[in-house]
Amino acid sequence: MTSTPGSAGPTAATTPPPSESPSEPAGRVRRFSRAERWIHRTTGALMLVCVATAAALYVPQLAELVGRRHLVVTVHEWSGLLLPVPVLLGLGSRAFRADLSRLNRFLPYDREWLRAVRRRDARPGSRPAGKFNAGQKIYAAWIAGAVLVMLGTGLLMWFTGFAPILWRTSATFVHDWLAPAIGVVLIGHIGMAYGDPQARRGMRTGSVERAWAEREHPHWKEE
Repeated sequence: MTSTPGSAGPTAATTPPPSESPSEPAGRVRRFSRAERWIHRTTGALMLVCVATAAALYVPQLAELVGRRHLVVTVHEWSGLLLPVPVLLGLGSRAFRADLSRLNRFLPYDREWLRAVRRRDARPGSRPAGKFNAGQKIYAAWIAGAVLVMLGTGLLMWFTGFAPILWRTSATFVHDWLAPAIGVVLIGHIGMAYGDPQARRGMRTGSVERAWAEREHPHWKEE
Protein backbone atom coordinates (compact mmCIF):
# COMPACT_ATOMS: atom_id res chain seq x y z
CA MET A 1 0.00 0.00 0.00
CA THR A 2 1.24 3.52 -0.87
CA SER A 3 0.07 7.04 -0.32
CA THR A 4 1.12 10.37 -1.74
CA PRO A 5 2.32 13.21 0.46
CA GLY A 6 -0.46 15.53 1.48
CA SER A 7 -3.20 13.07 0.49
CA ALA A 8 -6.40 13.21 2.52
CA GLY A 9 -10.04 12.23 2.41
CA PRO A 10 -10.73 9.07 0.37
CA THR A 11 -7.02 8.37 -0.17
CA ALA A 12 -6.49 8.05 3.61
CA ALA A 13 -7.66 4.45 3.32
CA THR A 14 -4.45 3.65 1.46
CA THR A 15 -2.14 4.75 4.26
CA PRO A 16 -0.49 2.00 6.34
CA PRO A 17 -2.24 1.16 9.63
CA PRO A 18 -0.40 1.94 12.88
CA SER A 19 1.08 -1.56 13.02
CA GLU A 20 2.95 -0.89 9.77
CA SER A 21 5.84 1.49 9.27
CA PRO A 22 6.75 3.29 6.04
CA SER A 23 10.41 2.79 6.97
CA GLU A 24 10.10 -1.01 6.84
CA PRO A 25 11.53 -2.85 3.80
CA ALA A 26 9.02 -3.90 1.16
CA GLY A 27 7.09 -6.98 2.18
CA ARG A 28 7.61 -6.47 5.90
CA VAL A 29 5.34 -5.15 8.64
CA ARG A 30 6.31 -3.54 11.94
CA ARG A 31 5.08 -5.80 14.77
CA PHE A 32 6.82 -4.68 17.97
CA SER A 33 8.44 -1.41 19.00
CA ARG A 34 11.89 -1.25 20.54
CA ALA A 35 10.33 -0.62 23.96
CA GLU A 36 8.15 -3.73 23.67
CA ARG A 37 11.11 -5.89 22.72
CA TRP A 38 13.08 -4.52 25.68
CA ILE A 39 10.17 -5.28 28.04
CA HIS A 40 9.87 -8.83 26.71
CA ARG A 41 13.59 -9.58 26.95
CA THR A 42 14.04 -8.08 30.41
CA THR A 43 10.94 -9.77 31.81
CA GLY A 44 11.98 -13.07 30.23
CA ALA A 45 15.48 -12.83 31.70
CA LEU A 46 14.12 -12.11 35.19
CA MET A 47 11.62 -14.96 34.86
CA LEU A 48 14.34 -17.41 33.84
CA VAL A 49 16.48 -16.33 36.80
CA CYS A 50 13.50 -16.90 39.12
CA VAL A 51 12.86 -20.37 37.69
CA ALA A 52 16.55 -21.36 37.73
CA THR A 53 17.12 -20.21 41.32
CA ALA A 54 13.87 -21.87 42.44
CA ALA A 55 15.07 -25.14 40.91
CA ALA A 56 18.41 -24.74 42.69
CA LEU A 57 16.57 -24.29 45.99
CA TYR A 58 14.04 -27.12 45.72
CA VAL A 59 15.72 -29.86 43.67
CA PRO A 60 18.20 -31.63 46.00
CA GLN A 61 20.64 -32.62 43.24
CA LEU A 62 20.81 -29.04 41.95
CA ALA A 63 21.05 -27.63 45.46
CA GLU A 64 24.12 -29.81 46.13
CA LEU A 65 25.65 -28.88 42.79
CA VAL A 66 25.13 -25.11 43.16
CA GLY A 67 25.62 -24.69 46.92
CA ARG A 68 25.73 -21.17 48.43
CA ARG A 69 22.05 -21.36 49.39
CA HIS A 70 21.95 -17.90 50.97
CA LEU A 71 23.18 -16.27 47.74
CA VAL A 72 20.68 -18.26 45.65
CA VAL A 73 17.85 -17.20 47.97
CA THR A 74 18.88 -13.54 47.70
CA VAL A 75 19.05 -13.66 43.89
CA HIS A 76 15.67 -15.42 43.77
CA GLU A 77 14.02 -12.87 46.04
CA TRP A 78 15.31 -9.81 44.22
CA SER A 79 14.68 -11.15 40.72
CA GLY A 80 11.10 -11.91 41.79
CA LEU A 81 10.69 -8.46 43.30
CA LEU A 82 11.99 -6.81 40.11
CA LEU A 83 9.84 -8.94 37.79
CA PRO A 84 6.95 -6.43 37.43
CA VAL A 85 9.29 -3.44 36.96
CA PRO A 86 9.84 -3.72 33.15
CA VAL A 87 6.07 -3.87 32.57
CA LEU A 88 5.43 -0.92 34.88
CA LEU A 89 8.13 1.14 33.13
CA GLY A 90 6.78 0.02 29.77
CA LEU A 91 3.42 1.64 30.47
CA GLY A 92 5.07 4.84 29.29
CA SER A 93 5.14 3.36 25.76
CA ARG A 94 2.05 4.03 23.65
CA ALA A 95 2.70 0.93 21.52
CA PHE A 96 2.94 -1.26 24.64
CA ARG A 97 -0.31 0.14 26.07
CA ALA A 98 -2.03 -0.48 22.73
CA ASP A 99 -0.88 -4.11 22.71
CA LEU A 100 -2.00 -4.58 26.31
CA SER A 101 -5.43 -3.39 25.20
CA ARG A 102 -5.43 -5.91 22.34
CA LEU A 103 -4.40 -8.73 24.69
CA ASN A 104 -7.24 -7.78 27.04
CA ARG A 105 -9.96 -8.05 24.35
CA PHE A 106 -11.42 -11.47 23.58
CA LEU A 107 -13.28 -11.21 20.27
CA PRO A 108 -15.59 -13.61 18.35
CA TYR A 109 -12.82 -14.83 16.06
CA ASP A 110 -10.77 -15.74 19.15
CA ARG A 111 -13.47 -18.25 20.09
CA GLU A 112 -13.34 -19.57 16.54
CA TRP A 113 -9.56 -19.98 16.94
CA LEU A 114 -10.06 -22.02 20.13
CA ARG A 115 -12.69 -24.23 18.49
CA ALA A 116 -10.28 -24.95 15.63
CA VAL A 117 -7.54 -25.85 18.13
CA ARG A 118 -9.89 -28.26 19.93
CA ARG A 119 -10.71 -29.89 16.59
CA ARG A 120 -6.98 -29.91 15.73
CA ASP A 121 -7.92 -28.10 12.54
CA ALA A 122 -4.73 -26.59 11.15
CA ARG A 123 -6.06 -25.65 7.73
CA PRO A 124 -5.13 -22.16 6.46
CA GLY A 125 -7.82 -19.73 7.54
CA SER A 126 -9.33 -22.03 10.16
CA ARG A 127 -7.65 -20.16 13.02
CA PRO A 128 -8.41 -16.45 12.54
CA ALA A 129 -6.59 -14.01 14.78
CA GLY A 130 -5.87 -10.34 15.28
CA LYS A 131 -2.40 -9.14 16.18
CA PHE A 132 -2.45 -11.78 18.94
CA ASN A 133 -4.26 -15.10 18.70
CA ALA A 134 -6.47 -16.51 21.44
CA GLY A 135 -3.71 -18.75 22.78
CA GLN A 136 -1.38 -15.78 23.23
CA LYS A 137 -4.11 -13.83 25.00
CA ILE A 138 -4.82 -16.69 27.41
CA TYR A 139 -1.10 -17.16 28.08
CA ALA A 140 -0.60 -13.44 28.76
CA ALA A 141 -3.52 -13.34 31.20
CA TRP A 142 -2.43 -16.53 32.98
CA ILE A 143 1.22 -15.55 33.36
CA ALA A 144 0.30 -12.04 34.57
CA GLY A 145 -1.98 -13.50 37.24
CA ALA A 146 0.60 -16.11 38.22
CA VAL A 147 3.32 -13.47 38.62
CA LEU A 148 1.08 -11.38 40.89
CA VAL A 149 0.26 -14.44 43.02
CA MET A 150 3.93 -15.41 43.24
CA LEU A 151 4.88 -11.84 44.17
CA GLY A 152 2.23 -11.67 46.90
CA THR A 153 3.00 -15.06 48.39
CA GLY A 154 6.73 -14.41 48.12
CA LEU A 155 6.42 -11.17 50.10
CA LEU A 156 4.47 -13.00 52.83
CA MET A 157 7.27 -15.58 53.01
CA TRP A 158 9.97 -12.91 52.98
CA PHE A 159 8.55 -10.57 55.62
CA THR A 160 7.60 -13.18 58.19
CA GLY A 161 6.73 -10.72 60.96
CA PHE A 162 3.88 -9.05 59.07
CA ALA A 163 1.41 -11.95 58.80
CA PRO A 164 0.01 -14.75 61.00
CA ILE A 165 1.61 -18.16 60.70
CA LEU A 166 -1.48 -19.55 58.92
CA TRP A 167 -1.07 -16.97 56.15
CA ARG A 168 2.64 -17.72 55.82
CA THR A 169 2.04 -21.47 55.69
CA SER A 170 -0.67 -21.02 53.04
CA ALA A 171 1.54 -18.66 51.06
CA THR A 172 4.40 -21.19 51.11
CA PHE A 173 2.08 -23.96 49.87
CA VAL A 174 0.72 -21.85 46.99
CA HIS A 175 4.17 -20.52 46.08
CA ASP A 176 5.77 -23.97 46.02
CA TRP A 177 3.06 -25.57 43.89
CA LEU A 178 2.52 -22.69 41.47
CA ALA A 179 6.27 -22.51 40.70
CA PRO A 180 6.45 -25.84 38.77
CA ALA A 181 3.24 -24.95 36.92
CA ILE A 182 4.87 -21.71 35.75
CA GLY A 183 7.95 -23.68 34.70
CA VAL A 184 5.84 -26.04 32.57
CA VAL A 185 3.92 -23.17 30.96
CA LEU A 186 7.16 -21.32 30.18
CA ILE A 187 8.61 -24.41 28.53
CA GLY A 188 5.46 -24.62 26.40
CA HIS A 189 5.73 -20.93 25.51
CA ILE A 190 9.39 -21.28 24.49
CA GLY A 191 8.58 -24.43 22.51
CA MET A 192 5.81 -22.64 20.59
CA ALA A 193 8.18 -19.75 19.85
CA TYR A 194 10.86 -22.10 18.49
CA GLY A 195 8.25 -23.65 16.24
CA ASP A 196 7.51 -20.30 14.57
CA PRO A 197 10.64 -18.58 13.18
CA GLN A 198 8.65 -15.54 12.01
CA ALA A 199 7.23 -14.94 15.48
CA ARG A 200 10.77 -15.10 16.91
CA ARG A 201 12.05 -12.74 14.26
CA GLY A 202 9.25 -10.31 15.07
CA MET A 203 10.32 -10.21 18.70
CA ARG A 204 14.01 -10.06 17.80
CA THR A 205 13.95 -7.41 15.05
CA GLY A 206 10.50 -5.83 15.47
CA SER A 207 9.17 -6.69 12.00
CA VAL A 208 7.68 -9.73 10.24
CA GLU A 209 6.93 -10.73 6.67
CA ARG A 210 3.66 -9.26 5.41
CA ALA A 211 2.61 -12.63 3.94
CA TRP A 212 3.00 -14.28 7.37
CA ALA A 213 1.02 -11.50 9.06
CA GLU A 214 -1.83 -11.79 6.55
CA ARG A 215 -1.90 -15.59 6.82
CA GLU A 216 -1.53 -16.04 10.60
CA HIS A 217 -3.15 -12.78 11.81
CA PRO A 218 -5.72 -11.81 9.16
CA HIS A 219 -7.72 -9.52 11.52
CA TRP A 220 -4.65 -7.53 12.58
CA LYS A 221 -5.44 -4.62 10.22
CA GLU A 222 -9.02 -4.41 11.49
CA GLU A 223 -7.73 -3.83 15.00
